[in-house]
Amino acid sequence: MSNQIKIPEIDKVGSDLSNIKLLDRWSWEGIEIKDPSLKKYISLKPTYLPHSGGRHEHKRFGKAEVNIVERLINRLMYPGKNGGKKMMAYNIVRNAFDIIYLETKENPIQVFVRAIENAAPREETTRIMYGGIVYRVSVDVSSQRRVDLALRFITEGARECAFGSSKSIEQCLAEEILLAAKNDPQSYSIKQKEEIERIALSSR
Repeated sequence: MSNQIKIPEIDKVGSDLSNIKLLDRWSWEGIEIKDPSLKKYISLKPTYLPHSGGRHEHKRFGKAEVNIVERLINRLMYPGKNGGKKMMAYNIVRNAFDIIYLETKENPIQVFVRAIENAAPREETTRIMYGGIVYRVSVDVSSQRRVDLALRFITEGARECAFGSSKSIEQCLAEEILLAAKNDPQSYSIKQKEEIERIALSSR
């Protein structure tokens, strides 16, 4: 009689990525990134809950692999007293996406991606020192920095809109994303992008 213990086989069930929905509501399928330079840096890896626990932190350019919705949530936590309150930022984004859907009847992830594409500046200036003289020269913006700046402008615009206003931060974030997605000049992020590009154009 054999003394070996039989270990039951575990069925390997392949997860169907098409069934994974953000917050159990919004599908990741069919999201289109029109700007080819940003495709590598806008991560649309399907996930239920956008929370990776900072596993990208010690890897160079690791943030490019972080889900783009999670990056928005992380950006809302910074700066100031909201630092570390991820559950609060998560609820803000969830409610803002609900408002976007009610306004447009489109997938909020697609609207958000379009807003990033429109709010990402293509050109900015840098300081050059030559012979003791400092002057500014226009330079192209790297794709990763374009995404970083777009996220910063969108969250800054929402924060400024909500500060001292009767509007909630959820309403302001939804409004900022919608305006940026339409490339509306009333959007804070579009204004910031156009200002940076205008200064760069005059520094060529």
